[in-house]
Amino acid sequence: MEENTDPARKEENQEVNPTPVDNGVDAGTSSKEQEETMDFKSRIALEELHGTIEQLKAELAKAVVGQHEFVELLVVALLSDGHVLIEGVPGIAKTVTAKLFAKTLDTAFSRIQFTPDLMPSDVLGTSILNMKTSEFEFKHGPIFSNIVLIDEINRAPAKTQAALFEVMEERQVTIDGHKYTMQPPFMVLATQNPIEQEGTYALPEAQLDRFLFKIKVDYPNLEDEVKILKSHHERREQNPLNLIGAILDPVKLLEFRKQVQEIIIEEKILQYIAEINIKSRQHPHLYLGGSPRASLAIMNASKAFAAIAGRDFVTPEDVKRSTVPVLRHRVILSPEREMEGMTPETVIDMIVQSVEIPR
Repeated sequence: MEENTDPARKEENQEVNPTPVDNGVDAGTSSKEQEETMDFKSRIALEELHGTIEQLKAELAKAVVGQHEFVELLVVALLSDGHVLIEGVPGIAKTVTAKLFAKTLDTAFSRIQFTPDLMPSDVLGTSILNMKTSEFEFKHGPIFSNIVLIDEINRAPAKTQAALFEVMEERQVTIDGHKYTMQPPFMVLATQNPIEQEGTYALPEAQLDRFLFKIKVDYPNLEDEVKILKSHHERREQNPLNLIGAILDPVKLLEFRKQVQEIIIEEKILQYIAEINIKSRQHPHLYLGGSPRASLAIMNASKAFAAIAGRDFVTPEDVKRSTVPVLRHRVILSPEREMEGMTPETVIDMIVQSVEIPR
């Protein structure tokens, strides 16, 4: 068979079956398109997060009058996978708001009333002998839920409060050598009354440090109090819990938490957070400052504040909003300043103002 040596025929064959050449141009364009696609998806996800949170706030507003900061901090803690300590005098809807907030989430909910005679097994559960099998079976306590409301947490003795250390930090319970893992999401909402001291037990610092936020709930102003009266009058005897529906399910919540973790935070913002926390350890008005866990809490809360605002990056303002609720229960005033009536919030504000804002 005669071999074809015609140059024109060879060029024609090459044109029919061209060999792809990697010159780097197409790869660069493809990479850019991928980045644009990822940015677009990220923006869409943030818009969805922002829209869902606004819907959740609107749902709570059907029954909760005012308390905008209280509700927003609850949402930020939820997105940050943190626990919340709620402090306020009786009658300002601490427990009701926490229950309504839990109902906006399509998850399991349990409520534990802490009392002076409450035992750790009443919270965690206990092993019971099954007479049929002659084996011990573990009966789960009320802590095994998704959203757990602990009412009057400072009324239980130290041994019962200590039972919460492991489950709040590690999301697990170890009993009789067996480890029982909590199903996500897991969030503790605890209330306490700062006024009445009889029959109460101060929370240990190790437990306080496990709360992401300490939220102080104040009395409503005149306008809000009138709205409260009007709302109760119009509802007659209708339970406010019946007004609230579920907005967020566990699967979508976990997606939102992953989205929050992807929020951009520049190194200068991390430096800003670290300087604030380290100054709290060195301040002459404070006996105890913030731990490294406090720095992590400020960072995570700042990311959540940015996300619910629809931004994919953290600003110094997000850090400022996070600092007081994160540090107020972690720092301890020196005895001299405490006798003078100074508050932790005042010292924290002094520290924040003394640190240069990154540009």
